[in-house]
Amino acid sequence: MAVTMAEISKLRTMTGAGMMDCKNALTEAQNDFDKAIEIIRKKGQATAAKRSDREASEGCVLAASNGGFAAVLALKCETDFVAKNADFIALTQSVLDVAMASKPATLEELAALTINGRVISEIIIDRSGITGEKMELDYYEFVQGGTTSAYIHPGNKLATLIAVTEEGIDAQVVRDVAMQAAAMNPVALDRASVPAKMIETELEVGREKAREEGKPEAMLEKIAQGRLNKFYQESTLLEQSFIKDSKITVADYLKSNKATAIAFKRVTLNQE
Repeated sequence: MAVTMAEISKLRTMTGAGMMDCKNALTEAQNDFDKAIEIIRKKGQATAAKRSDREASEGCVLAASNGGFAAVLALKCETDFVAKNADFIALTQSVLDVAMASKPATLEELAALTINGRVISEIIIDRSGITGEKMELDYYEFVQGGTTSAYIHPGNKLATLIAVTEEGIDAQVVRDVAMQAAAMNPVALDRASVPAKMIETELEVGREKAREEGKPEAMLEKIAQGRLNKFYQESTLLEQSFIKDSKITVADYLKSNKATAIAFKRVTLNQE
């Protein structure tokens, strides 16, 4: 029985596989769609198993916001060539659309959701078989608040989210802070959010530098605390100088617009 173009297109919609892959699978399955899907899936599973030890360091990072919820995720692959492919970007967008609609709490919950009746984790395995590259869903994060914003840096390798407590805040204000997080790579929202281990590391580095400079032992702690304060100013989002007006901090900018930041997320595949 000949395979029709309508059947090939239908299978391609269901699986995201290429036209020839769909035609070959339907031919082998004698037009049985369930068997054809299984053929495509097995091909993907075989490829995924074969390349499980490979590093998926490239990929596509996308983000979106809607009212009080914003999400960001990365779908990773092996090469920049695949990462820039329109179908790969479209698949990443489809997964993000599901995340925005369902608001899963974890990456595992997201991977178990469905697109057109098919489980996301299985779709990714299928696509791995089509491209011949290892693929994995990674870095799913979200924020919630009164107002949220998402920023995707050109190239789809870096995206940020920001949430503020208040509703109805000017969208540009929140977006400005999301762009700040993208450009300045803060380690935490504020001082209270910096991990204790990171604080201790910064203090120890400060003490060691002071020793190397020949400072008196009795002064080491005070000098280290001073350097820690500088670290806070450079590396926490709210204390950073605002990129659009270096005379004020991000906290000042938000306060002038009656907004209170409560969370941010930053996901990147770039080497920094």
